[in-house]
Amino acid sequence: MKLNTKLVIIMMSLLVIAILTLFAMNQYSQNDLVHEIQESSTEVSKAIQLSVEDLTSESEDQSSRLSEYLKGARDKGINEINIIDNEGEIINSSDPAKVGKKREIRKLGKGLRASPLRGVTGPSSTRPYDLVVPVIVGDEQLGYVQINLLLDNISNIQHANFLRRLVATSLVFMLGIFLTFYLARRYTRPIHRLAENVKRVSAGDLSVTFPVESGDEIGDLAESFNEMVGKLRERETLEKRLYEAEHLSKVGQLASGIAHEIRNPLNYISLAIDHLKSEILPECTEQRRREAENLTNKIKEEVRRANYMVLNFMNYGRPLKLRLTRFAYPELVAKALPLLKDKLDEQKIEIVTDIPDDLPPMQADQELLRNCLFNFITNAAQAMHDGGRITLGARYDRELNVFRLTCADQGMGIEPDELDKIFQPYFTTKEAGIGLGLAITERIIKEHGGEITVTSNLEEGTTFTMVLPQKI
Repeated sequence: MKLNTKLVIIMMSLLVIAILTLFAMNQYSQNDLVHEIQESSTEVSKAIQLSVEDLTSESEDQSSRLSEYLKGARDKGINEINIIDNEGEIINSSDPAKVGKKREIRKLGKGLRASPLRGVTGPSSTRPYDLVVPVIVGDEQLGYVQINLLLDNISNIQHANFLRRLVATSLVFMLGIFLTFYLARRYTRPIHRLAENVKRVSAGDLSVTFPVESGDEIGDLAESFNEMVGKLRERETLEKRLYEAEHLSKVGQLASGIAHEIRNPLNYISLAIDHLKSEILPECTEQRRREAENLTNKIKEEVRRANYMVLNFMNYGRPLKLRLTRFAYPELVAKALPLLKDKLDEQKIEIVTDIPDDLPPMQADQELLRNCLFNFITNAAQAMHDGGRITLGARYDRELNVFRLTCADQGMGIEPDELDKIFQPYFTTKEAGIGLGLAITERIIKEHGGEITVTSNLEEGTTFTMVLPQKI
């Protein structure tokens, strides 16, 4: 609900409450006033009846009866009763001192009218009224009845009604003030929180989110604020990626130049090995020649592998050219392990294979896949400082027609916050590493149409799983 709607509803509600309250007060006051007038009229009627009886009575002592009656009638506003004959003489009165006094008939008038403030005292008293009623029996007028009235009760009722209305109106306005204060506080509090969050965002904290608790203008403002912060986060992420891309581009250019320079000594080493095999080895004894030939073959193979890695490194940003062949994975493992045996034996690391005999042949780039295997074994060995076991596994899923190749170690594991970064180029936790081994490995697997996953537990080990299709 919008703020304008809430304000209109509050104002209309207060207006309705005020009208209903004043209407109820007015009805109550009218009922009270009518009741009081009825009682006063009844007492006046009794006073007139009593006065008429005095005029028509032959008894001469009736003042005591008027005095007794006036004691109870004063509460209903009757202050004094005088019975006057046709000549203006007061022949009976509730005040015995006035009996025998004269009144001017022409000044008495008839009906109800205000009288002079004589004989009436007290700060709470109102102006008295005189009610003059002629007494006529048959065709003969016997005299007049003068009743002095004090309308204090009616005035008190009106004053009480005024106070009630004033209190009711004050309560309605207090309710309005309370609702206004509550509404203002409800809206100013989130605005203050929003202002604090804006300050935090301006200071660089983009983790701020503002809860959307209503559907009014504050809710719309909160949604806009969250949307703005979300866009700022995206912009910051894009800026970081752009910076990393620029940094990686510069590092890649530098590394590509270094790799190009490395190929020259590799070529020289390869030519030198060929020269040794053709010129020097034939002059050695049979045993020495076999040992030297075995050693030169390993050197030649390592030089060739290093040259191949440098070539892939130089072409990292270009699409790979796969040379697909059909081969058996156990044979690939058997050819790769002897090249790593001496180093693994030195670190007291044992290689265990878990490959079924009926594993079907696979179609892939044998050289690139062996490069992946070398990267896995090398990383596993570097994570096992006290030796251990590396398990190479392979399974074939006949339902999905995919190979699942695994490499599990017993190393120190990978930190949880680093698992998402290990395949990023140039990310490494080793002092002597460039961080391209796993990046190249992931790229090779993806070029084959497969995927690579990793699971790791600290102090327990890490398992890499390559999923490759049987045919590409």
